Order: sequence, then C-alpha cells, then structure tokens
Amino acid sequence: MDWDKLRIFHAVADVGSLTHAGDKLNLSQSAVSRQIRALEESLNATLFHRHARGLILTEQGELLFDATSAMSKRLDAASARIRDSEDEVFGELRVTTTFGFGTLWLAPRLPHLYEQYPQLRVDLMLEERVLDLPMREADVAIRMKEPSQADLIRKRLMTVRMKLYASRGYLDQFGTPETLADIKDHRLVCQNPSAAQVGASAVLVQQLMTHNPGSLLTVNNYFGVLQGVLHNLGIGVLPDYVTEDFPDLIHVLPEIESAVVPVYLAYPEELRHSQRIQAFRDFVQDEIIAHRKHLKELGKL
Repeated sequence: MDWDKLRIFHAVADVGSLTHAGDKLNLSQSAVSRQIRALEESLNATLFHRHARGLILTEQGELLFDATSAMSKRLDAASARIRDSEDEVFGELRVTTTFGFGTLWLAPRLPHLYEQYPQLRVDLMLEERVLDLPMREADVAIRMKEPSQADLIRKRLMTVRMKLYASRGYLDQFGTPETLADIKDHRLVCQNPSAAQVGASAVLVQQLMTHNPGSLLTVNNYFGVLQGVLHNLGIGVLPDYVTEDFPDLIHVLPEIESAVVPVYLAYPEELRHSQRIQAFRDFVQDEIIAHRKHLKELGKL
C-alpha cells in the first residue's frame, strides 16, 4: 500500500475536506482527489461519502482511518525519540491529569518549568478518564492511583488526603463545628457522589452524608468546590495539597479525613530516554520537595 496515498487519505479524513487537506499538504484539490480515487481503486472500496457539506468516512474508511491514526501516533513517538536524543529540551509534551490536580496544583507551578525550558510546549489535558499512554493519547500522566496499563514506567510521587476546610468568613458567620455531628448545622460543599473521583473521597463524602448536613452544594470537580468554600458557602471536602496556595483556608474537624490517596507519575517505556519526559519528571519532583518543605515551615506537615 502506497505510504504517500495513506498520508493524503489521513489528512483528508482528519479535516473532512479535499480543499483543506490540500492546503495542509501544499497540494491542489485535484491532486488530492486523484490520490484518494487511486487509493480507493487499489483497495476496491469506497472510503468517503461525498456530499455538499464535505466528506464523511464510510465503514471501510473508518477502519483505514483507525489504522492510519495508530501509525501517525507511532511515527510521532519515533520522531519525539529522535529529537529527544539531543541535549536541548523542546517540542510538545502532552500531560494528562485530573481536573482538580491539574488546576489546583500543577498549572500554578508550570511557570517554573517554562523558566527552565522556554521552548517546551505543554499540552495539559485535564480529565478524569484514564488516557491510553502506550497508544500515545498522552506522553505522561499524573494519576491518583497506580496505573494498571502494561509497559509503563511509574513513580510514586506523594500521597494526598481529603480533608474539611472552610473560610474565616463562613466560620465567623455560622460557627466552627466541634464534632462530626455538628455537620447538621452547616452546609457541606463536595464533589457530586456521581462524579468521577477517587474512591477515598467518595467514601468520606458518604460518611459525612450520614450525618445529614443542613444544606448541600455539590460540584463535579474540586476547583468548583474550592470556589464555593472561598466564597463562604460552606465546609468543603478538598484535597490537602490546596493548603499551601490558599493559606487562608481553615482546617476544621482535623480528625476527619479520607484514607491515603497515592499520586503516581507514569509514561510509556519507549519514552524512557526522552529529554522532555525527564525534564518534566524532575520538575514535578522538585516542586513536590519544595511543597513539602513549605508545608513543614507552615506547621501543616
């Protein structure tokens, strides 16, 4: 099968247009069309449904596009490894982590990474879904549990616990709870039980719910929970890594906390020697050391 024709097919399938694919490949629309017709003839299959609004893949086209997408990812990985053989750290690094950790801990610290490597381009993908690293959906992941996918290098970074926090304004208005039973006199702000979250957090929320909080605000991510707490809406269930960046938060009912949640960094075995991965790994580890040191100085560790 002709590699050049596959490259052109992949571009057309990706953008859904002969014209836009031609612009991307620096080819005329007629040249792109000829290559697609030749590929269809060689396969004895129709790859696109053609209509006024553009092109739609047929079932056979979908199968071929899945194959060319996998090929593209593998070629990108090979290209990255070749570039990473040089000493200079540059290029795109796709990082995936949870919405809460990415917004509340990682993103505020990224300026330190860019100070060291200004030519690096980080694509930060925040979602609870576990992306497939061996299939190159991302280059490196930070997750709240040990990854189960094969062929990954993994490193335990730190541990997290979910605890209860409130603002001074809220406590001045509604008082500070002394026991867990006092939750009935307060508004609880937490992740929605149906939202994707670590098991330890869900267990803690379930425990708190049994004490019938007086009012409830649920959000589908920790950033929203934090905003509710900062705006005096109630007592929030939050990961303890937020305490450094938001020192005005007050830890309430300190005896109530979740089980330990391990935090892991993982990346594909084939990127073991990637300079970009090593730079990111070292950056995260340095930030965790600085984070722990600061917490100790604040007496919070």
